Amino acid sequence: MYTQAIDLAAQGKPEGGPRPVTTSPELQAREAAFNARIAQDQKVEPQDWMPEAYRKTLVRQISQHAHSEVIGMQPEGNWITRAPSLRRKAILLAKIQDEGGHGLYLYSAAETLGVSREEMAEALHSGKAKYSSIFNYPTPTWADMGCIGWLVDGAAIMNQIPLCRCSFGPYARAMIRICKEESFHQRQGYEAMLALCNGTPAQRAMAQEAFNRWWWPVVMMFGPSDKDSVHTAQASAWGIKRITNDDLRQKFIDATVPQAELLGLTVPDPDLRWNEERGHYDHGPINWDEFWQVVAGDGPCNRERLAARVKAHDDGAWLREATLAYSQKQAERAARAQGTDRSAA
Repeated sequence: MYTQAIDLAAQGKPEGGPRPVTTSPELQAREAAFNARIAQDQKVEPQDWMPEAYRKTLVRQISQHAHSEVIGMQPEGNWITRAPSLRRKAILLAKIQDEGGHGLYLYSAAETLGVSREEMAEALHSGKAKYSSIFNYPTPTWADMGCIGWLVDGAAIMNQIPLCRCSFGPYARAMIRICKEESFHQRQGYEAMLALCNGTPAQRAMAQEAFNRWWWPVVMMFGPSDKDSVHTAQASAWGIKRITNDDLRQKFIDATVPQAELLGLTVPDPDLRWNEERGHYDHGPINWDEFWQVVAGDGPCNRERLAARVKAHDDGAWLREATLAYSQKQAERAARAQGTDRSAA
């Protein structure tokens, strides 16, 4: 879903210090050819030469996007056994399965850049790699499932559709399928909220209460304001990032406020106003202290989410080992069979 990673390396400090100045004529020629490819809006493929800084930026963003998909299964998994109907349970199971698949697509895309799955897992488990801040909030009621689908996945779509035109081919192609599935997730979330808002007074109150809790964290999840986003300019120049954080945030607010009004929900922002001159909604101040606190690992559920992920990884070690042993055994059998066939010939 979620690509705050481009803004979060070293909490706003450029990764690895100043970039070295290249003087080799051959390297300069390669960089010129790479920049020309980007300027022509052509895709960069794994076998193509690319600047090391471009590769590192992609590894950081794609791997942290994958981490977000996998960690994002936890808040919804909390409700599988407590869904209010068999239909809702089936929808939720399908959605969680989709998120796991998204993580696999993205890990595979990152691996084409020369980083291993084990390295990415270690970076997540050690706390070096981040995932989207939005998944560090609790889900105490069924209405949270609706808000995650409607708001969180809705915001993700705003962020991810431009990534379908990302300059790195494997990432762009993965995003095409992911965005199709996220559209389903957003629609089912809105439909779940609609059912609650058309229900009993208690159900409508539950929907409003969940909306109150999720609105501002979702507005924050687009990342820091453009003036505080240290990597946006370079990522935009490389064709990785197509739209700035603030523009995406504005687009989301403009699209979501009318949806909330249709549901009969009140947006928890007393400063929200339609600005006729700008043609956009003006909104109140964002609590960036909360955002950075959650990013730094001190949100409501940071420790719980990471501990659950590490436990699941450790508990699955036997399966990974068995799968690898089976694969090696099959390869050895195939090699012996091939040798036998050659001898007979």
